[in-house]
Amino acid sequence: MTVSSSSKEEGALTLAAALEQLDQEREQTERELREVDLLLDQSKSEVEKLTQRNATINAHLQQMESQIDDLPAADIRVAYEAALEAQQRLVVMRGQMEKLASDRAHLEHQLQTYKKVLQANQDLNAPQGDGRNAQSSIEVITQAQEAERQRLSRQMHDGPAQALSNFILQAEIALRLFDVDQDQARQELNNLKESAATTFQKVRDFIFDLRPMMLDDLGLVPTVKRYASHLAEKSGTEINVSVTGAERRLEPYVEVIVFRVVQELISNPALHNQATTIRVQLDIAEQHVRATVDDNGNGFEAHSLPDEAELSIKALRERMEMLGGTFEVETSPGKGAHFQLSIPLQPSLNR
Repeated sequence: MTVSSSSKEEGALTLAAALEQLDQEREQTERELREVDLLLDQSKSEVEKLTQRNATINAHLQQMESQIDDLPAADIRVAYEAALEAQQRLVVMRGQMEKLASDRAHLEHQLQTYKKVLQANQDLNAPQGDGRNAQSSIEVITQAQEAERQRLSRQMHDGPAQALSNFILQAEIALRLFDVDQDQARQELNNLKESAATTFQKVRDFIFDLRPMMLDDLGLVPTVKRYASHLAEKSGTEINVSVTGAERRLEPYVEVIVFRVVQELISNPALHNQATTIRVQLDIAEQHVRATVDDNGNGFEAHSLPDEAELSIKALRERMEMLGGTFEVETSPGKGAHFQLSIPLQPSLNR
């Protein structure tokens, strides 16, 4: 079969258009990232002010409690309403700040992906030579990103969003009880405080799963160890992490991709495939970084995976190949799974 020159030109134009759109999305992501940074700074400043105000109000309430029998009920109610309002505003602003931090982490990850794809295309220096494969990679990455967004949306709805809804309901109950039973109202406020603390921890866990800030501060190895420890405590699975080679910092996009892959490879067996033991081996050599993950979970048949799981594994392999690396899977039902990924490190990429 002979491919006409016009068909080749159409393929090249299709890839060129896709890359141009990707570059435009990169620019848009950079603009959104700058806007989020500005809003995040403003939110941090507001949270600091509200925290100070909340501390002042709580100190005032403690003084009132020591002489509560001598104070008019109206004064007590006003004070508690002010405290409740201050707490609500603080919780809302903290939630907004955490949401902005989530958005920033997502945008940063998205931006790094765009840059890597565009850089890979420049390195190839021949967009017309393998247009179909390059476009296929873009499609797989895009589909994987959308699947991840849907997962995060469900997680947010079922977790922090639902908890905050219950939090508002408890606040309304406590407010109405002040006119009827102040002791019961105080109990509801204590319950409210506990709910707020629990919800705040859920949000922190959600943010950590989304983008651990320590990945930027401390690097790959400490973040993998911290996540494994957190997941082990949450799931009851024994997770062991061992490291060989030099525990040094790598390029940010390498650290992000390796962490994301390891995160997915240990969270799925721990939370969904009934694994009781997971072993993670990180090898940071001079010319490569390699991660090996073994679990004793249910395992699976590669040809019978659900669409979402198949897309996830395909996207992981695409990420590795995009960096010139490899991704290998060995598994069968009832016998756990063995994963190994390897990414070459050029001298210019080490630091």
